[in-house]
Amino acid sequence: MLVSGRRRLLTALLQAQKWPFQPSRDMRLVQFQAPHLVGPHLGLETGNGGGVINLNAFDPTLPKTMTQFLEQGEATLSVARRALAAQLPVLPRSEVTFLAPVTRPDKVVCVRMNYVDHCKEQNVPVPKEPFIFSKFASSIVGPYDEVVLPPQSQEVDWEVELAVVIGKKGKHIKATDAMAHVAGFTVAHDVSARDWQMRRNGKQWLLGKTFDTFCPLGPALVTKDSVADPHNLKICCRVNGEVVQSSNTNQMVFKTEDLIAWVSQFVTFYPGDVILTGTPPGVGVFRKPPVFLKISVFECKCCRKAAPIPHLEG
Repeated sequence: MLVSGRRRLLTALLQAQKWPFQPSRDMRLVQFQAPHLVGPHLGLETGNGGGVINLNAFDPTLPKTMTQFLEQGEATLSVARRALAAQLPVLPRSEVTFLAPVTRPDKVVCVRMNYVDHCKEQNVPVPKEPFIFSKFASSIVGPYDEVVLPPQSQEVDWEVELAVVIGKKGKHIKATDAMAHVAGFTVAHDVSARDWQMRRNGKQWLLGKTFDTFCPLGPALVTKDSVADPHNLKICCRVNGEVVQSSNTNQMVFKTEDLIAWVSQFVTFYPGDVILTGTPPGVGVFRKPPVFLKISVFECKCCRKAAPIPHLEG
């Protein structure tokens, strides 16, 4: 992911001094690990590209996973708000490993053809009701983890998406009540094996969408009160530094409230559930000719042997 000069400067300052830092007023919840800590911890990212405040150090009674944190609702959110307002030590970004903001949710719900401009790209009509599919939770990885290109597929593609994270259990939720069930938003990649999605497995989408590592999330869960309008956000994806998708969430056919109301007719939502709300145009499969992710070879620093990694940035 490309980083602006301002973000590089902020990171450099945090690396130079572990000083108390006044974070962004936006609440950016993260799950992270650090060498001096045992297991995953919850934290607050101090702005986009900033360091991390350890919430479990601020209040050791807090749970250490996001799902458990969300299950406790306002009680844990109020603790996070107090931490956000306090002058607390910040762990430099270089000293932490960001995990997905949510791991092992009950479900990952996905939406097909939910951007008007993506429908135009395919020359297909805008759907009259949401097209829903899913990914297994085992496909979730952290925002900076490697995406493994499986040998079973030669057509792995990118899809950047706005993801909704559920914060409150519910079923048969009315659209007018839907935002009360939302904890916040994060960034997702719906990595897709197009051959398995479109031609194999009886053209059922599941296998093509749910290979291991096919759902990078994060780094932060931005709480809904920190997002003025989730349906007016710039959304873009870069591959090898090149912008390949660029749009706005105002192109979404079915907004967050509509999706929650529709899906909750069929299933119960639980805290930590993730909804991938669809992708804008620019995916590789609809380019002429089609473009797919390839293996990049680098020399492993440990054994000095060539090792393959996927060359995806986003």
